[in-house]
Amino acid sequence: MEIAFGVAASQYPQGTFQTATTDRGKEFACFASLEFTHNIDVYFADPYSSWQRGSNENGNGLLREFFPKGKDFAEVTDDGLAAALNLINNRPRKCLGWKTAHESFMEALSYLA
Repeated sequence: MEIAFGVAASQYPQGTFQTATTDRGKEFACFASLEFTHNIDVYFADPYSSWQRGSNENGNGLLREFFPKGKDFAEVTDDGLAAALNLINNRPRKCLGWKTAHESFMEALSYLA
């Protein structure tokens, strides 16, 4: 998890990621190192409280439009996943004033530069 986060974070300006809210999975046992290395605050949602990670749950729902429950992700190609993410990130959203998630993210990044 820490390596994956480091790879993702290295593609954006420092300060892009300031917090992370996770479930209590063992993959986040390295949270202290993650906080120290990347200067972020890691928060843990309470058990059985999916509403505390609403954006994550919404993202899961959007992915389920492309990959229904029961789909073996070992069968999903990198290109297939990239195509689904491209469509999701470039879909206008009412909550963003009909901007896409990509547009909103890039706009937020421009403030860090």
